[in-house]
Amino acid sequence: MSTTADRTAQAPASATATRRWSPVELIPPAVLGLLCAVLLAPGHGFWFDEAFTAEVARRPLADILRAIATGEGVTSYLADVPPSYNAPYYLVVHAWVSLPGVGGDTSLRLLSVLATAGGLACVTRAVTRLAGRPTGVLAGLVPACAPLLLEQAVEARSYGLAVLATGGALLGLTRWLQDGRGLLLFGLAGAGMGLAHWYAVTVLAAFVVAALLLRGRAAVRVAVAGTLAALPAAGLVGVNLLNGTGSRNAEHLRDTGGTLADLAVEAWAGGRTPLLYLTVGLAVIGAVRGAGVRVVGACWVLVPLLLLLVAETVRPVYLPRYLLAGLVGLGVLAAAGVTALPRGSRAPVAAALVGLSLVASAPLAVREPRERSDDAVALLLGEQRPGEPVVAADQRAAMGLDHFVRTSGPRLRPDVVLPPADAPADADRVWLVRRLVDGEPVPTDDDAVLTGAGLYLTRTWDLPAVKTDLVVQLWTR
Repeated sequence: MSTTADRTAQAPASATATRRWSPVELIPPAVLGLLCAVLLAPGHGFWFDEAFTAEVARRPLADILRAIATGEGVTSYLADVPPSYNAPYYLVVHAWVSLPGVGGDTSLRLLSVLATAGGLACVTRAVTRLAGRPTGVLAGLVPACAPLLLEQAVEARSYGLAVLATGGALLGLTRWLQDGRGLLLFGLAGAGMGLAHWYAVTVLAAFVVAALLLRGRAAVRVAVAGTLAALPAAGLVGVNLLNGTGSRNAEHLRDTGGTLADLAVEAWAGGRTPLLYLTVGLAVIGAVRGAGVRVVGACWVLVPLLLLLVAETVRPVYLPRYLLAGLVGLGVLAAAGVTALPRGSRAPVAAALVGLSLVASAPLAVREPRERSDDAVALLLGEQRPGEPVVAADQRAAMGLDHFVRTSGPRLRPDVVLPPADAPADADRVWLVRRLVDGEPVPTDDDAVLTGAGLYLTRTWDLPAVKTDLVVQLWTR
């Protein structure tokens, strides 16, 4: 070990025991699985992003690759929404739904749950090797109960894969710190981090900084591996710039005015002040006194936040879920802080940390659906008569209508009209599904077409939700 190495990076006294895997290390992924089952129990249908995942993944591989390369959409009504931002994720999901017996909506969410659980299992194993089994298990358990992670773990999106790759990279780094092996795992998982989500590259940079601080010149190999691992993500960014996709999704990002770190920690704590203060306080203790993991943990938290603060001077970069891979490190560092406390206080403080996390996550179990396209299709199945046009007036409505007609209402398919086609002017009864913004329907060409044909609005069904409010309208002569 070089003189610059932190002694706490060495294996604990019980090194032989902690390097052997124990069934107790399955507690964090098991708890995550149980909590995710509770969150998925209401059976809410897909919202726009999840339905987009399903619709891209079911396309032929050649069509997906062509859409990624050209920056074109995979459907007529999403011509300006290509699958380029999370291209590797769609390829993974395409492979997943190609398996026998897989392909339903639940299976897509299950992929995210399994990936997140695998990531926490890797985190638990890595921290156990670095700091002992109590710290390792708690380091996996705290994120498993965190509201920000749980919310993303049950959605058919790429964040579960980002957590899995992050855990794999951490385990590879841990093996390299202790045995000089694990560099291949670090590099491959590090590449997966950036491909799963671009922001995770900041965590990869944090792991490289930790290795340099702990091993000095000997960590040049880790730095090279990390640099090579970041190249695929850089290439993906290049593809998006070349195909014209660019920053098309940037309108969702916020400028925090320098308060990015505060907002990130608040998001991790689900806005619960007691949990926020306890987590930050324990993380500070972990960064100062956490045996075995303090350097890795401190870099894991601080480096991504510093890099994003610098990036924010150029353009807005903040969206809570984008920071998920980095914020998992906050939970790890807080766990290290718990086990750095006097022995008699560890159990009650650990219980308080996990308990407050569960309290912060409890509202997720009774949350309302993000979007109710499935309810719109169910309503149409009961009210619409065969031959009556069912028109999607905008992209959001079209995505949900197209997906749920395919999965649960194929009877409606002959009557569905999707953008850019307008509502037909020769029908006596027309059903219009559209998005509401501030309680008002988003104006489209369909209004003028129907009004000009002598039809008028006779009945509406409002379908409010957390993310997108929809309305089903019946127009008649």
